[in-house]
Amino acid sequence: MWKIVLGALSASGVVGLVVLLNPLTLFPALSIGLSNVQAPASASESAFSGATAPAPTTVVHLFEWTWADIATECETYLGPNGYRAVQISPPQEHIVLPDYGYPWWQRYQPVSYQLESRSGSRAELQNMINRCREAGVAIYADAVINHMAGFESGVGSAGTQFAKYDYPGLYRPEDFNDCHQQVTDYSNAENVTQCELVGLADLDTSSAKVQATLVDYMSELVEMGVAGFRIDAAKHIRSQELAEILMQLRDRHPEANLYIYQEVIDPGTEAIRKQDYYDSGNVLDFKYGRFVGLAFLGLEGQTLANLQTLGEGWGLAPSDQAVIFVDNHDKQRGHAGGGDYLTYKNGDLYGLANVFMLAFPYGKPQVMSSFAFDNSEQGPPTDDNGITQPVYQDGEANCFDEWVCEHRWPAITGMVGFRNATQPTAEVTDWWSNNANQIAFGRGNRGFVAINREGQPLTHRFQTQLPQGRYCNVVQGGLTANGKACANDAGVILVNRAGQFTATLPEMSALAIHVEARLAR
Repeated sequence: MWKIVLGALSASGVVGLVVLLNPLTLFPALSIGLSNVQAPASASESAFSGATAPAPTTVVHLFEWTWADIATECETYLGPNGYRAVQISPPQEHIVLPDYGYPWWQRYQPVSYQLESRSGSRAELQNMINRCREAGVAIYADAVINHMAGFESGVGSAGTQFAKYDYPGLYRPEDFNDCHQQVTDYSNAENVTQCELVGLADLDTSSAKVQATLVDYMSELVEMGVAGFRIDAAKHIRSQELAEILMQLRDRHPEANLYIYQEVIDPGTEAIRKQDYYDSGNVLDFKYGRFVGLAFLGLEGQTLANLQTLGEGWGLAPSDQAVIFVDNHDKQRGHAGGGDYLTYKNGDLYGLANVFMLAFPYGKPQVMSSFAFDNSEQGPPTDDNGITQPVYQDGEANCFDEWVCEHRWPAITGMVGFRNATQPTAEVTDWWSNNANQIAFGRGNRGFVAINREGQPLTHRFQTQLPQGRYCNVVQGGLTANGKACANDAGVILVNRAGQFTATLPEMSALAIHVEARLAR
């Protein structure tokens, strides 16, 4: 949730060639002059039509990006590099808080369901949805339907004036739950679902009127071409009431095949359980990022080798129900239950964790794309009037500075192609480790990855199930358009006819190869 201040085939084909990987090409902090040319998307990941889309292999959260910037990014980077969906920030009218420096969390305090936000107008939202769809990228909207704004009064991004529990033309006091106090007892399901999350006006989602109003809002977005929703604060809505709202929405748009994933923060010790929400859609599993963080940070005795069994047996949701992430906008800031999570501020270590997430066949990965921040309340880059500053300036993306753009880091972009290419093989093969922090594994005859998180080089002869050939190390760069070279001077991995290759990975580096980044003969 979130917070507010109201608180490497020799000629003989037998011996593998040793390839020395250059760690300076892994991440943009060290190499930011990147090419957009990467491995093409898998044929199985073809563009969808209309608002109907299957759950994609990778979602990117373009946190607080404007609609115009997202549209351009879909066309110039996301589509060409195999990203198949974008989670956008909440599109409804929200409170505006200049006295708080226009914080990021103002987006999560609805004032009305007009589609006028600091990301842009309704017309700009529609244009973005259309352009992204043409680029083969689905749009998922962050739906804030548990509550309205929590301040006693204020004004919204479309100019709407409101008072708490009174939102003109929309909700009156009787449309809210009677508990006008903050949630205090997470062992009590009624307290969690019927009282106010950090003082936000808690909607009575059992009410037919409230349900109809929420369905109308989400239906408008579906009619515009939105292909799915992240349900914010789903944990704070009774599971049966949320199921009823989503059933009504699906009944109204049976052709849409909407993708739903719900924010249910379940540490395993509270009254609200993620499994209660499985019937309505997937859930965001917050434990995943914590487990990965502990392993890559070397905390609590965890190592990368331990991750071989990562999955449902760890208390995670079943793979087909789980949306996973290394970090998200909350965990970056220490919100939503705390824990040790990696963020962009961890540099290469964060990149390596994303390499693992995108290579390992568990769940549906979500990649975070941030703006830089110094304090946990800070909003996106803005001018003095709170107007969000564009990512694209003079036709170029202003990334790796105020806008962090982790989704453009070479390692992460390359691994999105890996995820697409290996999707048909949903299992780990040929696992190898040094029983500590050097690991490698395959995805059948589709791909292979090796990660060296230790402080010394790793030289090893790896066994794979890949066909003989020359492959681009996609952590550094995928195939060029003609298929005859690797972009960004990426290392070439030579796999012999026995499926073996030998490589040296410097400290804190990775390699990944897959069949769709195999050089033409």
